[in-house]
Amino acid sequence: MSVMRTCLMILLATAVVGCGPSTPVKGGGEPVASGVAFIGGPFNLVDQDGRPQDQRLLNGKWSALFFGYTYCPDICPTTLQALAQTKAQLGGAAKDLQIVFVSVDPERDTPAQIKAYLQTPAFAQPTIGLTGTPEQVAAAVKAYRVVVQKQGTGEGYTVNHTAVIYLMDPKGQFDRPITETLSPAEMAAQIRDAMKAGPKVSS
Repeated sequence: MSVMRTCLMILLATAVVGCGPSTPVKGGGEPVASGVAFIGGPFNLVDQDGRPQDQRLLNGKWSALFFGYTYCPDICPTTLQALAQTKAQLGGAAKDLQIVFVSVDPERDTPAQIKAYLQTPAFAQPTIGLTGTPEQVAAAVKAYRVVVQKQGTGEGYTVNHTAVIYLMDPKGQFDRPITETLSPAEMAAQIRDAMKAGPKVSS
């Protein structure tokens, strides 16, 4: 199944390439190398309990934000497990980090589906899950320059998607991309560095 899909990630926040055995795919929106302000922005979604959530959800804590879908058989559960291990390695600083999972598959990922999925014991508890209408999800995808490509038809379709982790600061600003292929220790080191430096000064 994984050979049939392309898992995507951001490189240098300017291009998107395949991380599977396929031809690299360019794209992902406007170039953002000149400033991180191009990544992120307003969104209106619902969490796994059906409660409305917007970008203010990111205020007050560091957020490891990951786009994926519950029917993803490999990169999504692997990344969520790695984030759980990363949070455990942060020690006392773990209380300042929240993990946010945003669905790119609103057709199947209802709040109830996401709630059941995120209760997987290997995932961090709690992990915040977000979904919405196709229009609401598309707006969030656009704000974060996420590439989403639906593959196939019928109930068994798959979704190619950007697989980078977006580290957002307590002001809701994009701090840096974290590659999902890093070890939990390497991810934790990057998050500690970001926390030590503090939120970026808005221009």
